[in-house]
Amino acid sequence: MFSRIARPTATLARSLSTSSQNNAKVAVLGASGGIGQPLSLLLKNSPLVRELSLYDIAHTPGVASDLSHIETRAHVTGYMGADQLGAALKGCEVVVIPAGVPRKPGMTRDDLFNTNATIVAILADACARHCPEAMICIIANPVNSTIPITSEVMKKHGVYNPNRVFGVTTLDIVRANTFVAELKGLDPARVNVPVVGGHAGKTIIPLISQCTPKVEFPADQLSALTGRIQEAGTEVVKAKAGAGSATLSMAYAGARFTFSLLDAMNGKEGVVECAFVRSEETECKYFSTPLLLGKNGIEKNLGLGKISAFEEKLVAEAMDELKGSIKKGEDFVSNMK
Repeated sequence: MFSRIARPTATLARSLSTSSQNNAKVAVLGASGGIGQPLSLLLKNSPLVRELSLYDIAHTPGVASDLSHIETRAHVTGYMGADQLGAALKGCEVVVIPAGVPRKPGMTRDDLFNTNATIVAILADACARHCPEAMICIIANPVNSTIPITSEVMKKHGVYNPNRVFGVTTLDIVRANTFVAELKGLDPARVNVPVVGGHAGKTIIPLISQCTPKVEFPADQLSALTGRIQEAGTEVVKAKAGAGSATLSMAYAGARFTFSLLDAMNGKEGVVECAFVRSEETECKYFSTPLLLGKNGIEKNLGLGKISAFEEKLVAEAMDELKGSIKKGEDFVSNMK
């Protein structure tokens, strides 16, 4: 199970220094935004990336020019506006999509739906047309709905491959690792907590019972820790006081997932990450679990494994909300003109 498999990239630094012969062309859609800029910076630093294609509706030439001066080999190109979207995607092997509006205080991820659903549908449509075989990594929230949207759009074009469409939930794992390490006085780079379910509120289910190294908490502390992991995004939204949501930590997590995917595509074995994907592991059509990644995306869904009674209850309680968010995404595409 996941807890017995070494973390694919113990630290992001290791990914930045990994050399590989098969360097990829990666696109970032929403590259000028709060997540897009630091994410693009991290990708530019990686030898796993040969070409970095940056797209947004504004400011991309400036972001691309700035990044292009960095002394790493990834070639950076900026594209701006709908008429350049196709060119930005041509030949891409991985597409990362942080595009969309951020949460503000008092907003839920679901409040973002109407704006971000349209944005993701437009970008997924472009991917289906211009790079149908690329790995698609969706950061844009609400992920519990934007992954079904992406999948349904790809189906309309007849190019849907469930092994190549990922909802990036890595920030939940990063936070769980950090918070557990803080409580236990451990090095967070050596802590690994699988987080399953979805990517919003109570659908975020940290499997502390599968943590490596093994840790134990009293019931009240476990409940508080779980709640903090589930609401960590809101913690940042409140702390930024209207100036945005989690951008830097999300960029880190997005880069970590992208590097793991690129490592696996390059033939590295034993690469495991959690992501929100099409799934048969529960009664939900989409569900995040540990995934063994390979050259063609998902090689094997490792499932939930053995979970505690407390975690079983969390999974059961998440089902209705998850199903509702999934249906909302599917209905959005079926109602599109």
